[in-house]
Amino acid sequence: MPIVNIKITREGATPEQKAALIQGVTDVLVKVLNKSPAATFVVIDEVDLENWGVGGLPLDA
Repeated sequence: MPIVNIKITREGATPEQKAALIQGVTDVLVKVLNKSPAATFVVIDEVDLENWGVGGLPLDA
């Protein structure tokens, strides 16, 4: 039972884009690992910019 966790910034994706991410990740796990779509879980976490950083700096800076 694969569980995939995707983290994006809160303002980053529409519901349609999230659905496409879920479908795409599921398709990859089916194709590459021969996993059942019914047993594949994809979780999208939306993170506020104030809780996200890159290159040693917060993104909201």
